[in-house]
Amino acid sequence: MAYVITQRCCNDASCVAECPVDCIRPRPDDPQFQTAEMLYIDPETCIDCGACFEACPVGAIYAEDELPPKLERFTEVNAAYFRRNPLESELSPPVALDRLPAGDAPLRVAIVGSGPSACYAAEQLLARGAVEVEMFDRLPTPWGLVRYGVAPDHAETRGVADMFTAAFKRDAVQWHLNVEVGKHISHAELLESHHGVIYAVGASADRRLDIPGEDLPGSHAATDFVAWYNGHPDHAELTFDLTGERAVVVGNGNVALDIARVLTMDIEDLARTDIADHALEALRHSNIREVVVLGRRGPAQAAYTSSELMALAHLRGVDVIVDPAELAADAALAEDPGTDHATALKLTLAGEFARAETDPSHKRIVLRYRASPTEITGTDRVESLTCVRNELVTEADGTVRARATDETETIPAALVIRSVGYRGRPIPDLPFDDARAVVPNAEGRVLDGDAPLPGVYVTGWIKRGPRGVIGSNRADSQQTVAALVADFRAGALPAPRLNREALTALIRERQPEVIDRAGWQSLDRAERAAGSAAGRPRVKLTSVEALLATARRG
Repeated sequence: MAYVITQRCCNDASCVAECPVDCIRPRPDDPQFQTAEMLYIDPETCIDCGACFEACPVGAIYAEDELPPKLERFTEVNAAYFRRNPLESELSPPVALDRLPAGDAPLRVAIVGSGPSACYAAEQLLARGAVEVEMFDRLPTPWGLVRYGVAPDHAETRGVADMFTAAFKRDAVQWHLNVEVGKHISHAELLESHHGVIYAVGASADRRLDIPGEDLPGSHAATDFVAWYNGHPDHAELTFDLTGERAVVVGNGNVALDIARVLTMDIEDLARTDIADHALEALRHSNIREVVVLGRRGPAQAAYTSSELMALAHLRGVDVIVDPAELAADAALAEDPGTDHATALKLTLAGEFARAETDPSHKRIVLRYRASPTEITGTDRVESLTCVRNELVTEADGTVRARATDETETIPAALVIRSVGYRGRPIPDLPFDDARAVVPNAEGRVLDGDAPLPGVYVTGWIKRGPRGVIGSNRADSQQTVAALVADFRAGALPAPRLNREALTALIRERQPEVIDRAGWQSLDRAERAAGSAAGRPRVKLTSVEALLATARRG
């Protein structure tokens, strides 16, 4: 019997280091790791020791004979990966961390942000020994996209937060929540109080379509919709018109599939998640029966992962519709041994949806390919979306590009959500590459021109752009922290002028409503208790006022 990695894999790669027979791929130093959809266990090599199971922070690994029925297919998914990528195992000794000597003055680091990239950076710092870490977030709650970006029906994925909670119990980490850098404390003051500052602020802006009608009522960014149903305080008061029968989601990444699922899920299934109460109530009265997911290229180039596509088959009362004609051009790729594992599986799954029987009483998720929106139309609000049919052109470097034809189509819809990617925002007092929407850096060191800014670092999406899943940030943060520690040991980072106590006093003077670890623990307990009473993981508080009031009572 072997262990099996399933849909919830976050690419954290904690399991890789624990495997005694080196049978999990790809590894963080493999070329395929940065673009891998998930990790896989070779069933022929696995010795059933369970080390990977214990290490997984999101519960994605099962013993083969304990797989839930809807995940049983992942046994074949793992095995198929190794048929295309035969295992070549070379056990190598683990890389020793450059630990800081005990007894020296601690390395003091500020981390701006509290999402996965920030938390992985803090975890890496704590593993180095003598450190003091101050974590800042402008919201009263930590965890960033783990709390406000992960779909509510993916509760296990949020389990990575429990791993960080356990790691951050030490006084070496202090929380400063509800504190905005640039408002309550400046970048210069952070530098005065720390050897280094790591910005892990993600990519919170959305990319636009730049087409006529994009700003009509009923046309929204995915960032707004996802934050709304996840209870983000900045978005809780938004409203979305769900009175029409069709919605169009432009884009075909995992976020697009998340939105399609949330719009079509059985309401009682959704009611058992931690979706925000206001969103649950709105969706309970939704008239939407069909969600069209629009991709500009073909199914072989779709940005969603095969595991998320596979999960659509298990939605109660929902049919997934694919036109067989959309798959014809790529049919041979699914069987070609030269096609990478993930692409072959996507094509196989799309083919299965194309052949599946449908039920007229079911809701529908319609996957459309080779189509780009050209206009959103309506008198006072969205009434339809016009798209152009694309043909695919392969460039000299192998890149597949979509090129518009003369064929157009109009899709009636009352709701259009663009899910075409995220963008980083400029950070005050730091350089910014507007074309790439990242802070320019070399291995995490922020660059001003060609020269690094002493003591200033980035990690996560603001460093590399919005790609990868939660666990992708682990290797990214390792690189940034390694650079920071090397600079510290080389004497390149000036000693802080303010100590921890002076910093805490300054913050409390500027922001009396700061929430520390104890305050967040009170909030967390309150939400979980409310959830337990309702048979849910938690009931989220969705306004800053309610969050602060609960923290005060705690």
